[in-house]
Amino acid sequence: MKRSSIIIALSLFTALISGCSQEQEKNEGINIKGSDTVLPLSQKEAETFGKNNKDARIVVTGGGSGIGFTALIDDNTDIAMASRKIKLDERLALENAGKEVKEVIVAHDALAVIANPANKVSQLSREQLEDIFTGKIANWKEVGGDDLKIVVYSRETSSGTYEFFKEHVLNKKNYAANVLSLPATGAIIESVSQTKGAIGYVGLAYLEKTIKPISVSFDQGKSFIAPSMDAAKDKTYPITRPLYYYYLTSKEAALKPFVDFVTSAEGQKIVQEIGYVPVQ
Repeated sequence: MKRSSIIIALSLFTALISGCSQEQEKNEGINIKGSDTVLPLSQKEAETFGKNNKDARIVVTGGGSGIGFTALIDDNTDIAMASRKIKLDERLALENAGKEVKEVIVAHDALAVIANPANKVSQLSREQLEDIFTGKIANWKEVGGDDLKIVVYSRETSSGTYEFFKEHVLNKKNYAANVLSLPATGAIIESVSQTKGAIGYVGLAYLEKTIKPISVSFDQGKSFIAPSMDAAKDKTYPITRPLYYYYLTSKEAALKPFVDFVTSAEGQKIVQEIGYVPVQ
Protein backbone atom coordinates (compact mmCIF):
# COMPACT_ATOMS: atom_id res chain seq x y z
CA MET A 1 0.00 0.00 0.00
CA LYS A 2 2.80 2.31 0.93
CA ARG A 3 4.65 1.43 -2.31
CA SER A 4 1.52 2.16 -4.38
CA SER A 5 1.13 5.52 -2.69
CA ILE A 6 4.71 6.43 -3.61
CA ILE A 7 4.18 5.42 -7.24
CA ILE A 8 0.96 7.46 -7.46
CA ALA A 9 2.70 10.45 -5.88
CA LEU A 10 5.58 10.22 -8.35
CA SER A 11 3.13 9.94 -11.26
CA LEU A 12 1.26 13.02 -10.11
CA PHE A 13 4.53 14.91 -9.67
CA THR A 14 5.67 13.93 -13.18
CA ALA A 15 2.33 15.02 -14.65
CA LEU A 16 2.55 18.30 -12.78
CA ILE A 17 6.08 18.99 -14.05
CA SER A 18 5.04 18.05 -17.60
CA GLY A 19 2.03 20.34 -17.41
CA CYS A 20 4.14 23.22 -16.12
CA SER A 21 6.70 22.62 -18.86
CA GLN A 22 3.98 22.71 -21.55
CA GLU A 23 2.48 25.85 -20.06
CA GLN A 24 5.91 27.47 -19.86
CA GLU A 25 6.57 26.59 -23.50
CA LYS A 26 3.20 28.07 -24.44
CA ASN A 27 3.95 31.28 -22.55
CA GLU A 28 7.41 31.67 -24.10
CA GLY A 29 5.79 32.71 -27.38
CA ILE A 30 7.71 33.08 -30.64
CA ASN A 31 11.27 34.37 -30.94
CA ILE A 32 12.34 35.81 -34.29
CA LYS A 33 15.98 36.80 -34.92
CA GLY A 34 18.24 37.71 -37.81
CA SER A 35 18.33 40.06 -40.78
CA ASP A 36 18.20 43.79 -40.08
CA THR A 37 16.59 44.18 -43.51
CA VAL A 38 13.64 41.99 -42.51
CA LEU A 39 13.51 43.43 -38.98
CA PRO A 40 11.07 46.36 -39.50
CA LEU A 41 8.74 44.12 -41.51
CA SER A 42 8.67 41.40 -38.85
CA GLN A 43 8.12 43.98 -36.11
CA LYS A 44 5.07 45.42 -37.88
CA GLU A 45 3.71 41.98 -38.78
CA ALA A 46 4.11 40.85 -35.14
CA GLU A 47 2.44 44.01 -33.84
CA THR A 48 -0.58 43.59 -36.15
CA PHE A 49 -0.83 39.84 -35.51
CA GLY A 50 -0.77 40.50 -31.76
CA LYS A 51 -3.74 42.87 -31.96
CA ASN A 52 -5.89 40.06 -33.33
CA ASN A 53 -4.35 37.35 -31.15
CA LYS A 54 -4.22 38.67 -27.60
CA ASP A 55 -2.40 35.60 -26.23
CA ALA A 56 0.40 35.82 -28.80
CA ARG A 57 3.80 36.99 -27.61
CA ILE A 58 6.37 37.59 -30.34
CA VAL A 59 9.87 38.93 -29.72
CA VAL A 60 11.77 40.26 -32.76
CA THR A 61 15.48 41.14 -32.74
CA GLY A 62 18.01 41.86 -35.52
CA GLY A 63 21.75 41.33 -35.77
CA GLY A 64 22.12 39.99 -39.31
CA SER A 65 21.16 36.90 -41.30
CA GLY A 66 24.17 34.96 -40.05
CA ILE A 67 23.20 35.68 -36.45
CA GLY A 68 19.71 34.39 -37.18
CA PHE A 69 20.97 31.12 -38.66
CA THR A 70 23.38 30.59 -35.75
CA ALA A 71 20.52 31.13 -33.31
CA LEU A 72 18.37 28.63 -35.24
CA ILE A 73 21.14 26.02 -35.13
CA ASP A 74 21.67 26.63 -31.39
CA ASP A 75 17.93 26.52 -30.57
CA ASN A 76 17.99 30.18 -29.55
CA THR A 77 15.27 31.32 -31.95
CA ASP A 78 12.13 29.91 -33.52
CA ILE A 79 12.38 31.81 -36.80
CA ALA A 80 15.54 33.03 -38.51
CA MET A 81 15.01 36.12 -40.68
CA ALA A 82 17.33 36.22 -43.70
CA SER A 83 18.07 38.44 -46.66
CA ARG A 84 19.96 35.58 -48.33
CA LYS A 85 19.48 31.85 -48.77
CA ILE A 86 20.81 29.50 -46.14
CA LYS A 87 24.42 28.45 -46.77
CA LEU A 88 25.48 24.84 -47.25
CA ASP A 89 27.44 24.71 -43.98
CA GLU A 90 24.44 26.11 -42.08
CA ARG A 91 22.11 23.55 -43.61
CA LEU A 92 24.57 20.74 -42.86
CA ALA A 93 24.87 21.88 -39.24
CA LEU A 94 21.10 21.57 -38.90
CA GLU A 95 21.01 18.21 -40.68
CA ASN A 96 23.80 16.84 -38.48
CA ALA A 97 21.74 17.82 -35.45
CA GLY A 98 18.76 15.93 -36.90
CA LYS A 99 16.86 19.15 -37.65
CA GLU A 100 14.85 19.70 -40.81
CA VAL A 101 14.42 23.33 -41.86
CA LYS A 102 11.69 25.00 -43.91
CA GLU A 103 12.18 28.08 -46.10
CA VAL A 104 9.41 30.63 -46.73
CA ILE A 105 9.75 33.74 -48.91
CA VAL A 106 7.89 36.52 -47.08
CA ALA A 107 8.69 39.50 -49.34
CA HIS A 108 11.05 40.87 -51.98
CA ASP A 109 13.41 43.79 -51.52
CA ALA A 110 15.32 46.26 -53.67
CA LEU A 111 18.82 47.02 -52.40
CA ALA A 112 19.51 50.74 -52.78
CA VAL A 113 22.98 52.26 -53.21
CA ILE A 114 23.10 55.52 -51.25
CA ALA A 115 25.32 58.59 -51.06
CA ASN A 116 25.39 61.85 -49.13
CA PRO A 117 22.80 64.35 -50.46
CA ALA A 118 25.60 66.90 -51.10
CA ASN A 119 27.21 64.56 -53.62
CA LYS A 120 26.43 65.59 -57.21
CA VAL A 121 26.89 62.06 -58.56
CA SER A 122 23.45 60.56 -59.09
CA GLN A 123 24.13 57.43 -61.16
CA LEU A 124 26.70 54.64 -61.29
CA SER A 125 27.15 51.50 -63.36
CA ARG A 126 27.61 48.08 -61.80
CA GLU A 127 31.22 48.12 -62.98
CA GLN A 128 31.84 51.47 -61.26
CA LEU A 129 30.26 50.18 -58.05
CA GLU A 130 32.47 47.11 -58.21
CA ASP A 131 35.56 49.28 -58.61
CA ILE A 132 34.51 51.59 -55.75
CA PHE A 133 33.80 48.81 -53.25
CA THR A 134 36.90 46.80 -54.23
CA GLY A 135 39.15 49.87 -53.99
CA LYS A 136 40.05 50.48 -57.65
CA ILE A 137 38.20 53.82 -57.66
CA ALA A 138 38.98 55.97 -54.61
CA ASN A 139 37.94 59.50 -55.62
CA TRP A 140 34.55 60.82 -56.75
CA LYS A 141 36.19 62.76 -59.63
CA GLU A 142 36.84 59.39 -61.32
CA VAL A 143 33.08 58.94 -61.75
CA GLY A 144 32.11 62.53 -62.59
CA GLY A 145 31.98 63.96 -59.08
CA ASP A 146 34.04 66.44 -57.05
CA ASP A 147 37.68 65.91 -56.16
CA LEU A 148 36.75 64.12 -52.95
CA LYS A 149 37.87 60.87 -51.32
CA ILE A 150 35.24 58.12 -51.42
CA VAL A 151 34.40 56.76 -47.97
CA VAL A 152 32.88 53.31 -48.38
CA TYR A 153 30.49 51.85 -45.81
CA SER A 154 29.27 48.25 -45.78
CA ARG A 155 27.40 45.86 -43.51
CA GLU A 156 29.52 43.42 -41.53
CA THR A 157 30.20 39.89 -42.74
CA SER A 158 27.36 38.30 -40.73
CA SER A 159 24.85 40.31 -42.79
CA GLY A 160 22.96 38.67 -45.64
CA THR A 161 22.93 42.07 -47.35
CA TYR A 162 26.76 42.06 -47.27
CA GLU A 163 26.76 38.64 -48.94
CA PHE A 164 24.13 39.58 -51.53
CA PHE A 165 25.90 42.81 -52.52
CA LYS A 166 29.22 40.98 -52.87
CA GLU A 167 27.73 38.29 -55.08
CA HIS A 168 25.43 40.34 -57.30
CA VAL A 169 27.11 43.75 -57.48
CA LEU A 170 30.81 43.05 -56.89
CA ASN A 171 30.70 39.93 -59.09
CA LYS A 172 31.91 37.88 -56.07
CA LYS A 173 35.06 39.98 -55.66
CA ASN A 174 36.27 40.86 -52.17
CA TYR A 175 35.56 44.20 -50.55
CA ALA A 176 38.55 46.54 -50.22
CA ALA A 177 40.46 46.36 -46.94
CA ASN A 178 39.61 50.00 -46.11
CA VAL A 179 35.83 49.50 -46.38
CA LEU A 180 34.21 50.47 -43.08
CA SER A 181 31.96 47.66 -41.79
CA LEU A 182 29.00 48.63 -39.61
CA PRO A 183 26.78 46.34 -37.53
CA ALA A 184 23.39 47.69 -38.56
CA THR A 185 21.56 49.44 -41.40
CA GLY A 186 20.76 52.41 -39.17
CA ALA A 187 24.47 52.97 -38.60
CA ILE A 188 25.11 53.07 -42.35
CA ILE A 189 22.34 55.63 -42.87
CA GLU A 190 23.68 57.83 -40.09
CA SER A 191 27.28 57.61 -41.33
CA VAL A 192 26.44 58.31 -44.99
CA SER A 193 24.17 61.22 -44.03
CA GLN A 194 27.01 62.84 -42.05
CA THR A 195 29.92 62.17 -44.45
CA LYS A 196 30.04 64.11 -47.72
CA GLY A 197 32.17 61.56 -49.58
CA ALA A 198 30.31 58.50 -48.31
CA ILE A 199 28.65 55.65 -50.18
CA GLY A 200 26.82 52.60 -48.84
CA TYR A 201 23.81 50.39 -49.41
CA VAL A 202 20.50 49.75 -47.60
CA GLY A 203 17.19 48.02 -48.19
CA LEU A 204 14.52 49.99 -50.06
CA ALA A 205 12.38 50.32 -46.92
CA TYR A 206 15.16 52.27 -45.18
CA LEU A 207 15.40 55.13 -47.72
CA GLU A 208 14.86 58.55 -46.16
CA LYS A 209 15.57 62.23 -46.86
CA THR A 210 18.93 62.31 -45.08
CA ILE A 211 20.48 60.06 -47.76
CA LYS A 212 20.47 60.09 -51.55
CA PRO A 213 19.58 57.00 -53.62
CA ILE A 214 21.82 56.35 -56.63
CA SER A 215 20.42 55.16 -59.97
CA VAL A 216 22.30 52.08 -61.18
CA SER A 217 22.98 50.43 -64.51
CA PHE A 218 23.51 46.74 -65.13
CA ASP A 219 23.81 47.12 -68.91
CA GLN A 220 27.18 48.90 -68.97
CA GLY A 221 25.73 52.39 -68.68
CA LYS A 222 23.04 52.21 -71.36
CA SER A 223 20.19 52.75 -68.89
CA PHE A 224 20.09 53.80 -65.25
CA ILE A 225 17.24 52.85 -62.91
CA ALA A 226 16.50 54.44 -59.55
CA PRO A 227 15.45 52.19 -56.64
CA SER A 228 11.69 52.41 -56.15
CA MET A 229 8.69 50.24 -55.34
CA ASP A 230 7.43 50.33 -58.94
CA ALA A 231 10.85 49.49 -60.41
CA ALA A 232 11.23 46.62 -57.96
CA LYS A 233 7.75 45.29 -58.75
CA ASP A 234 8.23 45.27 -62.52
CA LYS A 235 11.83 44.04 -62.04
CA THR A 236 13.38 46.84 -64.07
CA TYR A 237 15.53 47.70 -61.03
CA PRO A 238 18.41 45.21 -61.17
CA ILE A 239 19.34 44.79 -57.49
CA THR A 240 16.38 42.89 -56.08
CA ARG A 241 16.22 39.83 -53.84
CA PRO A 242 13.80 37.64 -51.87
CA LEU A 243 13.54 37.90 -48.08
CA TYR A 244 13.11 34.72 -46.05
CA TYR A 245 11.88 33.09 -42.89
CA TYR A 246 13.57 29.82 -41.88
CA TYR A 247 12.27 27.58 -39.12
CA LEU A 248 12.38 23.95 -37.99
CA THR A 249 9.62 21.72 -39.34
CA SER A 250 9.27 20.29 -35.83
CA LYS A 251 7.92 23.70 -34.72
CA GLU A 252 5.71 24.29 -37.75
CA ALA A 253 2.40 23.71 -35.96
CA ALA A 254 3.16 26.42 -33.40
CA LEU A 255 4.56 28.88 -35.96
CA LYS A 256 2.06 28.31 -38.78
CA PRO A 257 -0.60 30.83 -37.61
CA PHE A 258 1.92 33.69 -37.65
CA VAL A 259 3.72 32.63 -40.84
CA ASP A 260 0.37 32.16 -42.60
CA PHE A 261 -0.61 35.66 -41.50
CA VAL A 262 2.59 37.17 -42.94
CA THR A 263 2.00 35.49 -46.31
CA SER A 264 -1.75 36.26 -46.35
CA ALA A 265 -3.33 39.17 -48.23
CA GLU A 266 -3.39 41.22 -45.02
CA GLY A 267 0.21 40.40 -44.20
CA GLN A 268 1.38 41.19 -47.73
CA LYS A 269 -0.43 44.52 -47.58
CA ILE A 270 1.82 45.34 -44.61
CA VAL A 271 4.82 44.27 -46.72
CA GLN A 272 4.05 47.04 -49.22
CA GLU A 273 3.17 49.60 -46.53
CA ILE A 274 6.57 49.10 -44.90
CA GLY A 275 8.36 49.55 -48.23
CA TYR A 276 8.97 46.04 -49.50
CA VAL A 277 7.59 44.21 -52.52
CA PRO A 278 4.79 41.66 -51.93
CA VAL A 279 5.47 38.05 -52.88
CA GLN A 280 2.55 38.09 -55.32
